[in-house]
Amino acid sequence: MTDKGLIISLSGPSGVGKGTVLAGVREKLPECGNSVSVTTRSPREGEAEGVAYFFRTKEEFKKLLADGEILEYDTYVDNYYGTPTAPLHKMSSEGTDVLLDLTIAGSLALKEKFDQAVTIFILPPSYEELRSRLTSRGTETAEVIERRLSEAKSEIERANEFDYVVVNDDLEEAVAKVLAIIEAEKCRYKHNQGIEKRTSWT
Repeated sequence: MTDKGLIISLSGPSGVGKGTVLAGVREKLPECGNSVSVTTRSPREGEAEGVAYFFRTKEEFKKLLADGEILEYDTYVDNYYGTPTAPLHKMSSEGTDVLLDLTIAGSLALKEKFDQAVTIFILPPSYEELRSRLTSRGTETAEVIERRLSEAKSEIERANEFDYVVVNDDLEEAVAKVLAIIEAEKCRYKHNQGIEKRTSWT
């Protein structure tokens, strides 16, 4: 077994179904950890610190950014939302595998910061299928869909920067491939250095 938990990130263009794939993997691996985001918005009724979000002031958030403790972040309605690195360090050091849904920039930053990172790019089976999925949502205008498709082309060009690629044509098959990647990664020597010295041969 690995001493540290793996930190597995899934990325891909909007509409590719990475969230659905991630949910399928979580169903098979419920013991995996999850990242709780940091936000500068005020807590809503019933939201507990460290469960829904870590709540911080804008000054505190900016300090986390300056200290390199935010993996990726975005803004929405004048508030910051980000992925903190400290919980990832903690879970991994305790031997817990972590599953993340990150932006492309977030996954690449993860590779730079964590030796235990495993980055997986989720691809659509075709450009036409991606268009169909975005259209079938029924939540976005034609203009927004065209913008997302344009962004998808440039995002897909960065798939070669990831450790693995999985085509989400069939959901069950895509989930099975991600599970196989995780199992294979656990057997890599870089995650098991010195195992031959700890193994009893008698």
